[in-house]
Amino acid sequence: DAASNGMPTESRRFFLQSGFDDQKTRITMSPESGRMPLIDALKGVAAQIILLHHLVSYGPLAESLGRQFPLTTGVLFDYGRMVVQVFLVIAGFLAAKALAPELRPRPANPFVLIWKRYLRLAPAFIAAMALAVAAAAIARQWPASDAVPAAPTLLQFLAHALMLHGVVDVPSLSAGVWYVAIELQLYALFVILLTLGSTTGSLIAVPLLVGAAGLASLFFFNRDPGWDAWAIYFFGSYSLGAMAWWASRQRAFGVWMGCILIAGTLALMLAFRERILIALTVAMVLAAAARGGWLWRWPDSRLLGWLGRVSYSVFLIHFPVCLIANGVYERF
Repeated sequence: DAASNGMPTESRRFFLQSGFDDQKTRITMSPESGRMPLIDALKGVAAQIILLHHLVSYGPLAESLGRQFPLTTGVLFDYGRMVVQVFLVIAGFLAAKALAPELRPRPANPFVLIWKRYLRLAPAFIAAMALAVAAAAIARQWPASDAVPAAPTLLQFLAHALMLHGVVDVPSLSAGVWYVAIELQLYALFVILLTLGSTTGSLIAVPLLVGAAGLASLFFFNRDPGWDAWAIYFFGSYSLGAMAWWASRQRAFGVWMGCILIAGTLALMLAFRERILIALTVAMVLAAAARGGWLWRWPDSRLLGWLGRVSYSVFLIHFPVCLIANGVYERF
């Protein structure tokens, strides 16, 4: 399929390895192909929930919706952001599938992998940030709203272009854009762990390193919001996705699933977090789906498939549109 579309197999792997990646090519739904309807469905629904979360969080439209639908908007405001865990788990799941499908990492230069990951994410991200700046400039011409960002500085835009805005703590140009920078950090950390594990020559080294980093995140770093600008804060969810893929490929599937469940349960017993419960649930579902083969067959829905394919675009573009809509609403 990769050859028939004029895309080298190695490039195809890079194209498929993120939870947000879009594919515009029709692919046969089979384990050998890239299209996974269940992942499309999860991404599509999660992206819509995040969109709704932001719609009820910013500006006069949010205030109006809150007055008319207080219960619905309250639930979306409090819990909608947690579905980002779906993308974290899927990103880890697909990274493991692409880079170390059978626990043994494919030979590759880690710096090249990370650079190509940046190039995969950056063009659309930078274009969306430019559009967000333009939308904010238009919205500022109408009555002021707290939802409209101030005019950015060159340093602020450069920090976003390099995906360092969270690390250097500059104001965000758009809602939710912290995730794209964190996804790049997570991928880089995962690649580094795979590289270190591969130097030992032992198959068990890779899951041990990834698992140890994931446990450190779940039991320590994820409990401290001061780490939320760094990958290690989110790596517990990412590692659950990676472990889910690896579990689906092992003969001792039940043992792997038991370890995933025990680790997640102990983390929740130590400090209950709804976001970790969501991540654990998604990881278990993906592992079972990959093991049973229905990851590539269900659900058979064109709408959910389309929503999944455009989820990254929706994620990047919805807030600038929301700014304009709020400005029009407030003005007229």
